[in-house]
Amino acid sequence: MIQWPLLQNMKSCSLILKNLYIQRQRSLFVGVVSPKVMMRAAQFTPGGPDKLYIGDVPVPVPKNNEVLIKVYATAVNRADTLQRKGLYPLPPGASDVLGLEAVGVIEQIGSSVDGGWKLGDRVMALLSGGGNAEYVASPAEQLMPVPDSLDFVTAAAIPEVWLTAYQLLHTIGQVKKGDHVLIHGGGSGVGTAAIQLVKLAHARPIVTAGSEAKLKVARSLGAVAGFNYKQEEFTDKVLNATEGKGVELILDCVGASFYQQNIKCIAVDGTWVVYGLLGGGSINGDILRQLLLKRVTITGTTLRARSLPYKKELVKNFTQQILPRFESGALKTLIHTVLPLDNLAEAHRMMEANENTGKIVIQVSSSEDNQQKQEL
Repeated sequence: MIQWPLLQNMKSCSLILKNLYIQRQRSLFVGVVSPKVMMRAAQFTPGGPDKLYIGDVPVPVPKNNEVLIKVYATAVNRADTLQRKGLYPLPPGASDVLGLEAVGVIEQIGSSVDGGWKLGDRVMALLSGGGNAEYVASPAEQLMPVPDSLDFVTAAAIPEVWLTAYQLLHTIGQVKKGDHVLIHGGGSGVGTAAIQLVKLAHARPIVTAGSEAKLKVARSLGAVAGFNYKQEEFTDKVLNATEGKGVELILDCVGASFYQQNIKCIAVDGTWVVYGLLGGGSINGDILRQLLLKRVTITGTTLRARSLPYKKELVKNFTQQILPRFESGALKTLIHTVLPLDNLAEAHRMMEANENTGKIVIQVSSSEDNQQKQEL
């Protein structure tokens, strides 16, 4: 039988060897000479928000095409809450640490990274996981520069929801000038981004939301009409707002519970993009006939599990076409609240209770943020 002191010594040796391996791997990269080996990161056991905790895990070792980012701010998304519940399987190769976006500075650069990135660059990253931590490794193709006028906290409200909204509207929905676009979840992070992008495309955003306060915010961002789905059915209201024609495009994060209303208010030859199932995924009834009669194109999409080439193209197009609009002030992020990393469980509770209008941002570090801005 192995004696306890011997077992403890074996565990200590194993940890030392693991740390030496990590240090050796990092020596292959351009960056900090003696990087931190362990970091604080979001951990959980499947269940409610109370199952979240901040624990110590190894700092990730970036691959040749990746950079290591010291994270100053990150955010919470619906996928994080589903993953915490055990309802969202990880894409192959994704970190099991929560977090689909991060903002910070580059500390290490892989040997095959191109694109002009340098140590110390202020960047924001679209991630498959790992963002709710002090450090994260990101493919260089999924990086965007933080606009000079934005601090880290403000920039943390951009990557996941704005790229999602851009993908829904342009890559998939093919929004056109003059279109009416029905946006469900108009007070969410994706919803508030989508309203502004619809306006930018010279189309007309119509929203649903669960409170008058959220509808007021949506209208302030440019929604031409908004309806409280908790108080009334929206079908007739949407048809009235479109002079009986219906909407050319629906961005649907709800699914089953809105199906009948959606099919009634979508226009002939309309496009219906499903990107969430907050209202369930099972539909019964005369589904195909209704779609056929209106020649509706219905498609489902996610972003997290997309390929690297797809994300690379999406990030490139967004960076060229949309990101400069934040610098000019034509677009703005909407932040509901900012919480420290230690309060991540509260952030999850707020999101699941639908309390937020806009993004819930998580501040990981603030000690160097002002210094970074002053050095620009």
